[in-house]
Amino acid sequence: MIRRRVLVSGDVQGVFFRDTCRRVAGQQGVAGWVRNLPDGRVEAVFEAKRRASSIW
Repeated sequence: MIRRRVLVSGDVQGVFFRDTCRRVAGQQGVAGWVRNLPDGRVEAVFEAKRRASSIW
């Protein structure tokens, strides 16, 4: 397994960023969570099985 923590800052267009992130990750077999931080950034943690062709 491999895990990555991502912090996103700046303007995010639309209100579905977290849900879209969750949906796309699920389609790729990636688990994790996404949340808004008090300072306006978005924090995400992704976890998946490592694959030979992985770009992680």
